[in-house]
Order: sequence, then C-alpha cells, then structure tokens
Amino acid sequence: MTSSTATTRTSTVSALLARELHNTVVWLGCGFDRPPSRDAVDRFLTDLEHVVDNIFDHLVEQAARRGLLDLIYCIDSTDVRAMPADQDASKCYEPTDQEYYYGYGCTIVSTGQKIPIAAEFTDSKQAPEETAMRLTRDALAVAKPIWMVGDSAYDTLDWHDHLLAAGVVPVAPYNARKTSSTGSKTVLKNTARTQLKQSTLDKTYNRRIGVERTNESIKGCDLGQTHARGRVHARAQVFLELCLRLVVAITNYERGDNPGSTVITV
Repeated sequence: MTSSTATTRTSTVSALLARELHNTVVWLGCGFDRPPSRDAVDRFLTDLEHVVDNIFDHLVEQAARRGLLDLIYCIDSTDVRAMPADQDASKCYEPTDQEYYYGYGCTIVSTGQKIPIAAEFTDSKQAPEETAMRLTRDALAVAKPIWMVGDSAYDTLDWHDHLLAAGVVPVAPYNARKTSSTGSKTVLKNTARTQLKQSTLDKTYNRRIGVERTNESIKGCDLGQTHARGRVHARAQVFLELCLRLVVAITNYERGDNPGSTVITV
C-alpha cells in the first residue's frame, strides 16, 4: 500500500469529496459555480441519507424492468469496517474469520449477476431476525422468485412460513439454535410437501455464493471501509455504493456488455 493510499484510507469521506471537487474539471462538470467547502459536502451527506433509500429503490426497479433479476434470491450479511474516530461504531464479531472488528454491518438480498435488490444498514454484521424478515418482504415486493437462499442464520419458522405462504421455496441449513424440536418438524414437513430432491436443494444452496460475490463487488466500491464518521454518514455512504453497483450493472446492460462486470469499459 502506498503512502497516498494509506492517507486516503484514514481520511473522512467529506474531506475526500471536498478535495476531489477542488479539481476545476470536476466541480465545473458537476455544475458548481465554485468548489464546495468541506462543510457543504458534510451537509450534502446528511441530506443524502434522507433520500438515498428512494434512489436505491428506483434503481432496483430499473434493473427489474431490464430483466436483470433471476429466480433465485440470496440473503446474507457482511461487515462494514469503520474508522477508529467514528464514535457511533462499535466492536463487532466476524464469525467467518473468527475475529473482532470495529464498525457496522449490512444485510443484502441479491439476485442475478451481483444485483442488490434489498439492503439494510445494521449496527453489526449479526442482524436481528426482524431485519431479515423486513428485507425478505422488500425483496418479494420487487418480484417473486422461485427460491430464496440463506445460511443457517435464516433457518427460522417465521422466515420459512412467510416464504412458503408466498409460493417461494426457502433453502437454509438446519440450525438447532434457531428452531425448537416442534419447529424443526414443521420445517421438515413443509419442505417435504414441495417434493424436492436433496440434490436439487444442495445445488440451489450452492448458488448462495452469488450474494457473497455481490458483497465483494460492492466492497470494490469501498463498502468494506467507510470513510465517513457517524452512523448517518456511514449509512449514506453504504447506500451510495449500493446505488453505484446498480448503476454499473444497468449501464453495462444498456451498452451490451456484461451486467455482472464491476467496471464500465470506456
């Protein structure tokens, strides 16, 4: 890592934007009469947090209209690392790497070629069950898939029952900590009713890697490290990066390129 990169990683997003906007070509291209100050950029991020959800929803609708969604939805959570100076962030546990980190979390439902269709910013990677249920409802409101895949954290009766009632097949490994003995029998009974082969379920579950690839593509937009300070600004940055991922996918599709690519070739 070069010294300039290290400096960028430890700067706030407001300072970064303000610095970039002092480039004459950039601030003129953005329609400014003069370079905006860092305070102006800070106010912009605060205001953006109030509308970024609507922008994200609009872009998801645009992706759906272009047929970029498929019949398998995947849900998963990822870590969002914060700066040490962010007093709103907290010490969180990352079970995959078995390590602690300082920051937040983000739960994402994705489909197709790394297309996020529902997301929520959380205080840690371990999102509460109500968050998973809300995102599941949001995702089904966009379009109804055939399958919805999650890891063992999503093996809950409410999640299974809601999906089955909607005509969607839930696929998640059994989690003894999430379901009671009575509950597990209900899940097995509902699964048996769908008359699916185990090999089909296994093959479908393997598609869960799609949401992990979506997370990685968004981290390529810096989801993995927020440069903003404070929960409001950090959330705005995360959703801005989610929107950027959708913009790249839609733009590539419109140009006849691969929507799954994380770059736009000029």
